[in-house]
Amino acid sequence: MHYHNLSICFLFQFIFVSPVQRMHWSMNTLLLPPYIELGVHSLSGLLWTFLLLFLWHCYRMGSDLPMPGHAHGGKLKSGSRRSMMTRGGSCAGTKSSARSKLLRSDQITPFISMETEEDEEQGQGYLAPVLSHALFPGQASAEAKKRYEALQEYAKRYSWVGMGRIHKGLREQVRLNDLSAIQKPHLFFLPDVPSVPFFPRDAHRHDIEVLEANYSVIFAEFKAVYQRGIDSKQGWTSLGPKGHAVFPLYSAGVSVAANCRSCPRTYRTLLCLRTFISSNSLGSAGFWLLGPGATLGSSYGPTNTRLRCHLGLQTPPLCELVVGGEPQCWSEGHCLLVDDSFLHTVSHKGPSEAGPRVILSVDLWHPNVAAAERQALDFMFSPDL
Repeated sequence: MHYHNLSICFLFQFIFVSPVQRMHWSMNTLLLPPYIELGVHSLSGLLWTFLLLFLWHCYRMGSDLPMPGHAHGGKLKSGSRRSMMTRGGSCAGTKSSARSKLLRSDQITPFISMETEEDEEQGQGYLAPVLSHALFPGQASAEAKKRYEALQEYAKRYSWVGMGRIHKGLREQVRLNDLSAIQKPHLFFLPDVPSVPFFPRDAHRHDIEVLEANYSVIFAEFKAVYQRGIDSKQGWTSLGPKGHAVFPLYSAGVSVAANCRSCPRTYRTLLCLRTFISSNSLGSAGFWLLGPGATLGSSYGPTNTRLRCHLGLQTPPLCELVVGGEPQCWSEGHCLLVDDSFLHTVSHKGPSEAGPRVILSVDLWHPNVAAAERQALDFMFSPDL
């Protein structure tokens, strides 16, 4: 019982002593019970001895942890940054710590160049961690190389974190353009993005509800614009045969000021949308008309990073949208979410007296594009570039 009480007293002394006092402890300072010297094989005493040794081990391991704020920028973080220190003495421990730091720096995954061969020859390569060792394809178009340079500039200003899919997409765009596929965006394809021709309302419920709630106001402003006549002088573009025309509010990420002034409440509705692409050339919004008997042939949209939201304003019968082989019809006052990077066609086979099919088309971010990727795409596809 005496030995048991002595061990308990030492345990309380170990726990409640100040950290400054514990810093100078060594194994010699441990008050080992006298039964160890006498060779008493008490099971209870042996268990207490193991407990004390375990507490000492935890204290020493904890003291070896690195001080916060001393991590070096540009190095990868490791799950275990603790040095393998020798317990023989302070001098040996210091040498072992230095050797372990050198070993860690040698084992860090080397950065991989993301520059073209030209840049490497000039010694101006910008290093960044990516998944591929290959350089940017030399046969890429001038437009693709321009986007790649914009991605590099963005990474220099901000970070490469989260840019893996974008870098991969820029590299694979050349190969994608040569393939025959049902989904083939001609400008930029973001890999590993799950997609279907038509998305459910839940993908952008808030924005859909905002648009549908303002259906009557939006339709009234369209009719006022339509009654002034379809003419380029009135702000209409893409004038085609059989009543095909577009009245843009946003074109390639830039607001059309005169047209927005003609439809102020529709413009304010667009500003209330959470995922409207209004800062880069991938996004547009406006009224789209298609006259009776007109058909827009098969085509691909520029990217799979967006969804087109169609709010039906005037939808005569026999109007159809086929995306990726799946047909759908518009409904007045309701929205369709479409991934136009799939092969799609639009037709209006109704009678001439039915009038044009009218929709408000709004480009929204694809729900599987992360916030960091959206910011990078805004930079890469900035209207100013």
